[in-house]
Order: sequence, then structure tokens, then C-alpha cells
Amino acid sequence: MTDLRVQKFRSIEDMNRAPITPSRMPDFERFLRHCGRYWAIAPKVYPRGVFKFRTLEEAQRARRGR
Repeated sequence: MTDLRVQKFRSIEDMNRAPITPSRMPDFERFLRHCGRYWAIAPKVYPRGVFKFRTLEEAQRARRGR
């Protein structure tokens, strides 16, 4: 995890004058973190319809996607 500093500003003008601090994290690692966040919050897609299973284990395997 990176150290993130919190900056406080008295006005929007002060905020606009503040220098932008570059990220110390490599771009690809940052991209992977964003992908992980996306997949965590993205809606899950389930197939439409009703499925019949012979056993409970078969239904659980289908739910897990195997």
C-alpha cells in the first residue's frame, strides 16, 4: 500500500495552485488494481432461464461456473 497524504485547502484557488503529486506506483500495477476494483463491483451476469439439475452438487458446480 502506498502512503497517501491528505491535503487541506482553504479555497478552490489554493487547491488549483497546489502541485500535482505523481503516483509512485508503476502504471501497469495501477491498471491491475483498477481492473480488480472493476471486477469486484461489476454486476454479475447470469444466464436467463430455468435450469434443472439431478443433484445438489451438480447445481453448485454450475453456480461456480465449472
